[in-house]
Amino acid sequence: MSAAAALERLWYGTRLLAWPLLPLAAVYAAVIAVRRGLYSVGLLRRRRVAAPVVVVGNLTVGGTGKTPVAAWLAREIGRRGHRVGVVLRGYGGNWSGAPRVVEAGDDPAVVGDEALLHARRAPHVVVIGADRAGAAAIAIGRGADVVICDDGLQHLALERDLEIAVVDADRGFGNGWVLPAGPLREPASRIERVDAMVLTRRGGPGARAPKPRGPWTVEARLVPGAAVNLLSGERRDLDAFRGRPLHALAAIGHPAQFFAALAARGLEFEAHALPDHSAPDPQALPFPPDATVLMTEKDAVKCAGYARSGWWYVELEVELEREPARDFLAMVLERTGLTGAGVKLG
Repeated sequence: MSAAAALERLWYGTRLLAWPLLPLAAVYAAVIAVRRGLYSVGLLRRRRVAAPVVVVGNLTVGGTGKTPVAAWLAREIGRRGHRVGVVLRGYGGNWSGAPRVVEAGDDPAVVGDEALLHARRAPHVVVIGADRAGAAAIAIGRGADVVICDDGLQHLALERDLEIAVVDADRGFGNGWVLPAGPLREPASRIERVDAMVLTRRGGPGARAPKPRGPWTVEARLVPGAAVNLLSGERRDLDAFRGRPLHALAAIGHPAQFFAALAARGLEFEAHALPDHSAPDPQALPFPPDATVLMTEKDAVKCAGYARSGWWYVELEVELEREPARDFLAMVLERTGLTGAGVKLG
């Protein structure tokens, strides 16, 4: 059993398996509480930047659809005439210096796959760095009038105007325990203190979706869109791949969800799951050189330098019902002091 599969079983299975790790989880929870307390009393200082900040994060380890939701929000705000700065750590890359502006042609091994996705999707100012406040200041200096922090719910040094937690409705909070006994980065009660929650769904209604008392809640569906060829840019509907021998590659938080989405479209394939943010070794590919391969867009940015003609990435689309989407976006714009209610979705 792989390490990822073992964690899945531990965190999303019966609690009995995780009991031996509860002492470590208690220590982790205590450290989190002390750290948050130090920020609350001012012994650790938060930094306010010269533009409103929206943090889009999650409480659990692994994929919840956080980056697609952050990209959707950045796109919708940008459509309304605002210059958006996207700030993130740069996970998956090896950059460790001062905050750095990310360009569409940068190396994902340096800047990280998620940062490169933002830089390629829209004309935002994208900045990576461990110092999220410093990165936000650089984005503002490049003309951003609003900053979206992709991840960073636990990065308390950056003052924020709005917190949005993205939660996988089908997986919820797993066994409900913090690391390492469970998948939670913070206690589940933290969800009641965020300003809004986006419940992401990839299929039917989720049985494990949390029901918090506090935040504004909106549901979003993450659905596979068109397949795009890595070399030619050609777009095809996924139905065009039915009945063909296929391989599917995913190096994301929960690769099984990508594979399930492809299977739901009637595709048959050999699945290849890799650790999150990793890239396949071009010298030891898990499929033949002439294979037809479907991968996530996050994987595509890492494979572009050695892609073959049969390699395609599948776009991930965020779908919200029109009325909830309008109200959610209007709330975000009002809370950040940008243009107000009654906003229309483009």
